[in-house]
This record gives sequence, C-alpha cells and structure tokens, in this order.
Amino acid sequence: MDNGLLLKNEETAFRLRGLYRSYGYQPYKMSKFEEYDLYVRNKSFLLSENILTFTDLDGKLMALKPDVTLSILKNGRGGAGLQKVYYSENVYRPSATAGGYREIPQTGLECIGRLDAAAEGEVLMLAAKSLGVISGGYLLDVSHQGFVAGLLEGLDLPEGTRRRVLEAMGAKNVPALERLAAEGLLPEKAAEGLGRLALLYERPAPALTALEPLVQNERMAAALAELRQLCALMEQRGLAEHLRLDFSIANDMNYYSGVMFRGFVPGLAAGVLAGGRYDHLLHRMGREGGAIGFAVYLDQLERFGAPAQDEVDVLVLYDDSVSPARVAAETDALVAAGHTVRAERCAPPDLGFRRLLDLRKEGGGT
Repeated sequence: MDNGLLLKNEETAFRLRGLYRSYGYQPYKMSKFEEYDLYVRNKSFLLSENILTFTDLDGKLMALKPDVTLSILKNGRGGAGLQKVYYSENVYRPSATAGGYREIPQTGLECIGRLDAAAEGEVLMLAAKSLGVISGGYLLDVSHQGFVAGLLEGLDLPEGTRRRVLEAMGAKNVPALERLAAEGLLPEKAAEGLGRLALLYERPAPALTALEPLVQNERMAAALAELRQLCALMEQRGLAEHLRLDFSIANDMNYYSGVMFRGFVPGLAAGVLAGGRYDHLLHRMGREGGAIGFAVYLDQLERFGAPAQDEVDVLVLYDDSVSPARVAAETDALVAAGHTVRAERCAPPDLGFRRLLDLRKEGGGT
C-alpha cells in the first residue's frame, strides 16, 4: 500500500472513531492474541476455521485473532445498561483470492445488553454514517433473518438441503430453488416464497409493501414490524434514501439472529461494511440480552481506486440562476477554509463527497 492509501485508511479510521465517540461509544483495546480454545469453541461463528496459532511461553496454544467480536464478548462486562464500544483492530484471516493469510484492518462498534428499537436504530444510523465518511454515494442493504427463518420454519430440512437453500438465496438463484422443489427436497410453496424474497431489492417503502403478502407466521410478522420501525427511524434521520432491502444477504443463520446489513460504495463490488444482530453468539458466551454491531473493512479502501478528483469534501451544484461570481466566491471560501471542493452543474455519477452545497435552491447572487 502506498503512502496515499495509508493516509486514506488512517484518515477514515480517525473520522469513524470521532463519529462513534460523538454517540457515547467508548474505545475498546484488546491484545493481538487470544487463547486458541476461544475460537475452537465458537468456530461455527467464524468465517474460516483456518487460524494462525503459536505456543506461548507458558505452554498455552494462542492464536492471532481472526475476529474481534468474540474477544469483546469474552472480555466485556455484563450488568445493567448497555455496553457500547468501538475499536480499531487488525484481524488475521486466510485470503479468499490468494494463498496465505491477510492482515485486515477493521474499525467498528458493538452494542450489547438489553437492546430496544432506539439502540438498534442508532447502530443502523451509525453504519450509514460510517459509509458516508467514505463516499457520499453509498448504499446500505438491509434484511432480516426472521423472514428466511420464518419461511423455513417447520420444514425440518436436512443440513445439506438447508445449505443449498441459503446458497441459492445468497446468489439470487431462483432456478436452484426450483430444482430443489422439483427434486422433492423443498415444498413448492416455500421455494416460491424464498424466490420472491431473494429477488427483492427495493427502497424501503415499496419493499415493505411487497413483503406483506409473504408473511406466513408470527416470526415473519415480527420481522416485518421491526423493519418498518427501523426504516421509519432512518427516514426521520434523513438517511432512508441510502437504504435498500435485500434478502439475499440473509444467508448466515448460524451467526445472525435478526436484522443484518451490508454497506457498499461506488467503485467497489465487494462490501466495505458488514453487521447485524447476533444474539445466538452472545447467549453461547453465557451472557443475557442482545447484541448488534458492525465492522468497516478498511483494507477494501486499497481497491477504492478513484483518483483524488473523484472524492471531495464538498460538492457545489449550480445552474443558470446562479451567477459565476457567486460560484467563485463560494468555492474560494471553502478552499480557503481547508476543504477540497468541486463545482458542477450536476453531480458526476462516480464522485464521492461528504457535503453538498446546492446553490440552485437559493437562486442567484452576486
């Protein structure tokens, strides 16, 4: 990574930490190492079972941590009130595209305890604002495990069939679901519902309407009610335009137990943020309540290959109602204040910006 990318990662992490502190999250620092036994006992929650290990001086088998959440749950406090923490850590995982292991820098947060709609809504809002730190053109895809679990409820599918169903959901592969039905491994009604759910990708209002006829039981009704409330909170905060409901991401039923989300920015096919509610893991660790959190994968910014002019602090928009002198005065003042600025008649499709100054709404000037 060159110095420019290093600075981009460091600046992004710095801004994210400031964002989380502003909402009362406290820094959480941990060791690079954990006892290997922690990961053996919870390997179903890890992305990979391959873990870097070494023997400590006292003979204990230790591991370079492949996950942050497990360490926070193990070492964090219980008791009254919410545990709200943020972190900037490196994890060590096998590379999906090349041989060997990768050191992956992450910044994220966890909210643990007696969760309610306000706490969940705050985490979802902070996920959206985290993406906004990286690029103004971000999208936050949201789903709920309760819909997929509700459609599978009572089917008693073998593990192999269940895995094929979830893989088909993740790939939006409706023909694969239809084949499972044709083979007699999945009821036709379930295959149809899962197919409609997998193909749904829409803004909150139409998506919530489309979900209504799919509800078959209390679990799905509760999931729909929770999504409605979360989307309303995001609308109240002016962030709903960045939301899309996408149930192809609800395919990890071992880890996530409720709402889950993925964040994307222009120019990167892979997500740069992942999170959701993971009560199963919290209870497995012997703690009561609920848990929700997310991580921003700073290593993805190495592939955020936009030239410097494709990301600015402020985008200034103008039209014929705004005088050239007004445009010049506004942009010069912003640059003098230390901001990077781009003035345009319309927003370039691949431009990332942190703030919009729309002079067209104000009309002309001098």
